[in-house]
This record gives sequence, structure tokens and C-alpha cells, in this order.
Amino acid sequence: MESNRTTKLITGAILLLFCGLIYAWSLFRGFFQEAFHDWTIGNLSMTFTISMVFFCIGGFISGRLLPKLGAKVMIFLSAIFLLIGFIGVSILNTNSPKSSLIMLYLFYGVISGTGIGFSYNAIIATVGKLFPDRQGFASGVMMMGFGLGGLLLGAIVTNTIKALGVFAVFRILAVIMFVVLFVGSRIIGGRTKIADASIDRVGATINQEEKVSDNAETKEKTVNLTRELTTKEMLATASFWIFIVWNVVTNSAGLMVLNSAAPIAETFGAPAILGMMVSLCNGGGRPIFGGIYDRFGRSKTMIIDCALQIGSGAFLTMGAITKSVPLIILGLIAAGFFYSGSPTIAAAFINKEYGGKNYSSNFSTANFSLIPAAFIGPSLSSALISASDGGYTGTFVAIIVCGIISIATLPILAKVVKN
Repeated sequence: MESNRTTKLITGAILLLFCGLIYAWSLFRGFFQEAFHDWTIGNLSMTFTISMVFFCIGGFISGRLLPKLGAKVMIFLSAIFLLIGFIGVSILNTNSPKSSLIMLYLFYGVISGTGIGFSYNAIIATVGKLFPDRQGFASGVMMMGFGLGGLLLGAIVTNTIKALGVFAVFRILAVIMFVVLFVGSRIIGGRTKIADASIDRVGATINQEEKVSDNAETKEKTVNLTRELTTKEMLATASFWIFIVWNVVTNSAGLMVLNSAAPIAETFGAPAILGMMVSLCNGGGRPIFGGIYDRFGRSKTMIIDCALQIGSGAFLTMGAITKSVPLIILGLIAAGFFYSGSPTIAAAFINKEYGGKNYSSNFSTANFSLIPAAFIGPSLSSALISASDGGYTGTFVAIIVCGIISIATLPILAKVVKN
């Protein structure tokens, strides 16, 4: 029933909203630095990097195990990992900063990061199959929850830390995350008829088209719609690697801005709250891009995303040169929107291009593109800022260059893509 899949979509978005707290590490960082004075910013930043790496690894493991264990088990395993990880963080010893740093990397970075990856992949892969007619929209709604997690829950968490302390809050979060994911696993992992019914209808339509079509070209396109590639087969296609290049470049450009939105705003005289607005655009833009993908297809959606990327860099560069606050604001908002497009486009593209049968594994493999982007974007931005004595103009120009590279890959992708 329609209400059944809608319930699962809403549940998936809520679960990913809580899982999105992994992006709130910047909120925790200051409190840990107060508790452990010997820890440097580099030490604390490494925590987030480790969590992102193991988020990708956890998603890959989930993609391999999901067909065998099912969403209910994978999300439940995620709940256990997060319970252990957050409890582990809550018992760090301030009298042993060196060993505690290693334990932080283990509990927050490795265990919690892996747990988030388990849920992220299981939820998107499972719920996405219920919407063969609106894959882009469904992926966008769920990813909106993930993108807004740190923003919507961050203020609550921050105020609670100020009242109770960071270690007490991690104990509370451990219990809340476990309960939310446990309940959600029962809903997402429950049986539903609409997925099979939808797939059957799609399959029946395709078979009928194959029988009545006398046009060879139409038959070829129809067959392409039904192709199901394993992860190994997907990795052997040119389309996958060209798309990954596009995804890495786009994500790298976005991370040049998103990690420093508030400082950029303050540097040019805009309110620091603009950093939250950029995060809001990042989250809210995901269902918008999903709807655009469903209506206009991959090519036009990727062109729109690239145009926003180049526009963002142009607005920011002109704003930096002319000291124009409105241009800086426009550039930051555009950055939030174009960054929101890449994960939504990736989710829909992997499903349509390589099939739904091995989607959980294929999608988690594509998510490894986050790792090089997480290193390239912030590292390149830091180097350019240092080279210009703290100025951001070089970073803004780099965003334009990334946009040009991104749009240059589109004609190449168009030649090798099947769907």
C-alpha cells in the first residue's frame, strides 16, 4: 500500500536525521579541547576524518551483508555499534590524554563511524527500492534527514552539553540512538508488498515493450533498463569511473566551503549564523535535486548542479574582490545547494545505471568517493588560504576551476552511459 512505503520513507528520514549527528563533530570538538588541553586541532580533526573513512567502510560491509541479513538486522547492528561507540567516548579519562585520544579514535571514529555506515546503506538501499517511480525524490528525502542531522539536533546537543557536560551527553545519546534505531529497524525491516508489486509492474511493462517493439534501437534501450550489474561488473565500466571523477571533484569543491562557512561569512562582515543557513540549503536541497532528477533525468540535473557550482565560485570571488556581503551570501547559499546535489544524483544514478538487484553493494562502493574528497577539498583550501596569508580568494577561484572540470566530464559520461 502507498501508506506503507510512505511510512518507511518518513521513518528512514528520521533515522538518518539521528545518524547525521556524525557530521556534528565540529560541535563536540571545542568541548573535548576544553577537557583535554593537550589535544591539538589536528588531533581532533583526525577524529572526523577517521569517522568518514569508517563510515564508507561500514556502508560497504552493509552493502555486502544486506542481501543476506536484511535491513532489520543491519540497522540493529548499527544500534549496537553506536551504543558501544558512544558509551566508550563517555568514559574517556581526562587524566590520560594520550591513551584517551586513541580511544576516541576507536570509539567515535572506527566503531561509531562503522555503525552509521551500516544504517545509512541499509536504509537508503531498502527504502529506495519501494520507489521505482520516484527514486530521486525518495533518495533526496532520506538524504535530507542525514544532511540536516547535525543542524537540527546540534543546538539541542550543544545546550545539553553546557548543562550536563560532554561525557554525560554521550551516555544519553548512546541510549537515545540505540532506542531510535532499534524501533526504526522494526519498521524499515518489516515486510511490505508494494516493493514487489512495483517491481513486478515495472518488469511487466518492460517485457511488454520488448514484445511489441519492432524497432531495434528501442529494444536496445529497453534491455538496458533491465540490466543488473554486480559490483565487479560495475567497476569494469567506464561510466562508473567517469561519474566517480565528477563526484569527487564536486564534493571536494563543496567541502572547501561547507567546513568553513561561518568563518567565511564573518571574514566578509556577514553574520556567522549564515553557516547554519548553508547547512540548511545542503539538507533542503537534496529532495529538490531528487525531484529534478525524476523529472528531467541525469544529464540536465548534473548540468544544473555544475552551473550552481561555477556560479557559487563566481559569486564568492566577486564578493571577495568587491567586499560585497550580498555576493558572499549568494555564493555560500549556492554552495550549499550544489553540494546537496551530488549524493542525491549518485543514489539515483547508481540505481538506474547498474540496476537494483545489487544496489546496496554498488551504492556503498560509490560512496568511497567521499574519502578522497574529504582529503582534497579541505587540504587544498587550507594550502590556498596559507599561501594568501589567510585570504579566501584562491579557494573561491578553485571552486570555479572544479566546476569547469566537473562540467567537462559530462559529455564524456554521456557517451558511455547506458541509462
